Amino acid sequence: MFSLGDIMAEAFGLILTWDRNLSEIVILSLRVTLSAVALACLIGLPLGAVVGAFRFPGRGVVTLLLNTLMGLPPVVVGLFVYLMLSNAGPLGILGLLYTPTAMIVAQTILVTPIVAALTKQVIEDLHGEYTEQFASFGLTARARVAALLWDARYSLLTVALAGFGRAVAEVGAVLIVGGNINHVTRVMTTTIALETSKGNLQLALALGVLLLGLALVVNAAVMALRASAVRAAYA
Repeated sequence: MFSLGDIMAEAFGLILTWDRNLSEIVILSLRVTLSAVALACLIGLPLGAVVGAFRFPGRGVVTLLLNTLMGLPPVVVGLFVYLMLSNAGPLGILGLLYTPTAMIVAQTILVTPIVAALTKQVIEDLHGEYTEQFASFGLTARARVAALLWDARYSLLTVALAGFGRAVAEVGAVLIVGGNINHVTRVMTTTIALETSKGNLQLALALGVLLLGLALVVNAAVMALRASAVRAAYA
């Protein structure tokens, strides 16, 4: 029977020696998560900016929908993507089920509403300050959106960080569409769940520490960027 101290010592030993299996799992996790967050930002940032900057029929419905989708249950998203990508589904011919691509699709669906809704709030607040300037310059709608996104870029880093946090900690959706296949679709969160159930607490704890460390590094990087932007603004 291992004591807690023994488990922690072995877990940190795995991290320090950078076990091959550990490395493979971490790299795949980063690949899936960063790809999903990048796609979600490509979709969600412009969408949120348009909803935040302009008044149009149905805007309230779109806002309600985005806010509702922020709380999408991951298992529901996983089930939806599974049905779309299974052999009986409309996209089954692509053969994407139980691949990292399917996991990226699921995480993108989960993260996009978060990015869009938070971007909408940031841009809406900023647009109120720039309304007169935009009117005087006679900017097109596209130019307005581009200007708002650029000016809010440091605030939007926090939006992207929120999406990253949702994606990197996700279990249910990626487990359903990825299958948690060793050396193929096994990421940090699904491995932690599996190894804990098997009693392999050393590997589970090592991955948990790395997951926390990854979140800390990303948060620190965003804070440093925002601090440098503030210094540059007052320089």
